[in-house]
Amino acid sequence: MPLKQLAPGEMTADDIRDWCSVLNDMTAADMPGEPRWRTERLHDYLTATLPDDERLVFLYRDDDGDLIGHAGLIMFGGEQAGTGVIEMSTRPSARGRGVGKALLGAVAECASAHGCRSLSVEVIATTPAVGFYDRMGFERAVVEQRHLLRWTEIDWEKIELAAGRLAAGYRLEYHAGGVPERLLDSYTAVKANLRASDDVAVVPEWRGSAQADRLRDSLTTLNRRGMRSHIVVALSEPYGTVVGLTELVVAAQRPTRADQYDTVVDPAHRSYGLAMSMKARLLTELRRAEPQLVDVQTWTMEAADDVRWINSELGFVHDVDWYDYETDVDALLERLGR
Repeated sequence: MPLKQLAPGEMTADDIRDWCSVLNDMTAADMPGEPRWRTERLHDYLTATLPDDERLVFLYRDDDGDLIGHAGLIMFGGEQAGTGVIEMSTRPSARGRGVGKALLGAVAECASAHGCRSLSVEVIATTPAVGFYDRMGFERAVVEQRHLLRWTEIDWEKIELAAGRLAAGYRLEYHAGGVPERLLDSYTAVKANLRASDDVAVVPEWRGSAQADRLRDSLTTLNRRGMRSHIVVALSEPYGTVVGLTELVVAAQRPTRADQYDTVVDPAHRSYGLAMSMKARLLTELRRAEPQLVDVQTWTMEAADDVRWINSELGFVHDVDWYDYETDVDALLERLGR
């Protein structure tokens, strides 16, 4: 049978190598400027999940045994039970042969069997995936703007000045790998503001991390996946409580690119320039800690003019939009004739 479902831990070394090959072929065809994936710690990336979540993979091989497409399904637990996220790639040479539709059908059936009611997928606006998911009946729920900061184009003098321009009564701390226990409660309290925010894009691995236990699990999972965390917090004196934070990760599988995660400031401490200072300080720390970097990517909502201005001041440039698509699982199965 050409299509096989398995747990990531069941993937062989050949499966991992082929998975990476398909992903890089697709990247070269659709997004030639993007960094390529490496097999280093790719097994860890695929197998590690949060305790309440489950990931399954789907491999589609042709009659010669060559992998021509694959998909991943992450099914969330806890507060997000009933929702899932799809990741799917097809080798460009195999397009038009029903591989994507077959993979999507298998994912939808699996999601339904596990009680998932809705599925979402992230799509880069300039790729053929947009037309595919439109045809499959997915609805565009959110549009995010990706901004890139090219390492060779950074004005380091300007960044250093921004990092040192801090309002009285605040100080910054940098932490690699996680959040110290002494800061955990106030850190998670600031993260809780994401739930009421319209201008921050939340990355799946960090969803639900506005509770201390969930945050610990998130940081542990990122480390297990081969993703190095870098965090800067703004502390309010004299008590040393977290009132702002910015998070970034560098993955072993794509070490030349850093992914900016959440930047959040407590509402009572906004208008003091903390977001700018924190993000600038984080860049100065990365210069030392991750010298291999080529760029940093971040996302903002279309209406987030304040965030976009901060990014622009730091040197980020908007390059492409990303679409978040969603669909009801039962409706998808009906459309696919399953």
